[in-house]
Amino acid sequence: MNFFLLLKLLFCMVLLAAVSAGRLAAQHLTLEGQTGGFLTPTAYVVYGEKGKFFSHPAVGYHFVGANAVIGDLHTFSIEEGFANRAEAGYTRSVHFTGNSALFSSLWNYSGMNIFNGKVVAMKERVWMPGVAVGGVIRTGDQFVSGALNKRLTGTPKTYTNGDVYLVATKSYIKPPLPLLVNFGWKATNAEILGIGGQATRFGGELFGGVSFPLPGPWKTVILPSVGFIQEPSQVKNLGAILVGGKAHLPMTLDYAVRVTQRKNPHFSFDIGVGQIAGNIGTTYVSGLGLVPVNLQARSVVGLGFNYRY
Repeated sequence: MNFFLLLKLLFCMVLLAAVSAGRLAAQHLTLEGQTGGFLTPTAYVVYGEKGKFFSHPAVGYHFVGANAVIGDLHTFSIEEGFANRAEAGYTRSVHFTGNSALFSSLWNYSGMNIFNGKVVAMKERVWMPGVAVGGVIRTGDQFVSGALNKRLTGTPKTYTNGDVYLVATKSYIKPPLPLLVNFGWKATNAEILGIGGQATRFGGELFGGVSFPLPGPWKTVILPSVGFIQEPSQVKNLGAILVGGKAHLPMTLDYAVRVTQRKNPHFSFDIGVGQIAGNIGTTYVSGLGLVPVNLQARSVVGLGFNYRY
């Protein structure tokens, strides 16, 4: 086959994958049950058939393995779309305690409830990104802040935290490489999606990501992606046990690959690596002296499976 004809054919296949990218992102769920990437929401909602108000529900399962200290996390989600303009859903987070004798007790709780909702303010057009506003409420969060409140005062405490966000998403199908770009801002009082506890204030943070839709075998599309979430600078009650009174919390990053169907996708499979936190400070432990607080979560494995009926 002529080299230039082969190159043209390959390029057309890549463009076909990119054209589907918006729908692909719209129909699959994040760790917290919203439509989006592995961690961050996009400006899309669960797809519904034309002329029908309710979509078929989408369900998702995600796993994050951080059992060295934080513990393993399993989330089970269900999401419903409304007229391709809005969505709402529920996620149950199930947690298994980690293996650190010194620090895993900060996460010695069963999990939390997560409720989310999103409305598309402006649908994506040729030269304009899609824009959506949304929110997340997490209840029953006892991680870190709740555990430390019990240690410091003798009284257990459960926190409720949440996010309010604005996000823009745009797929580009121009050479040399098609991509899907996502960028947003959120006001939050949760640390690491509530897994890190309650932030000391309700503040604004940025999030975003980019993925590259590529044609795969058996009528699939493969989307390598990278995403980030800025985190609040401090965790409620954590400063009381740290030397200097402040934690050093980095930006959360994820590097993932999603595989899904090219046309009318119903399923997706995600696999990736997350960078959460390593050494966040130093504490004093009786009999040991000064000890670094290392969460050993700078490289954790994540898996996800989503299905839309």
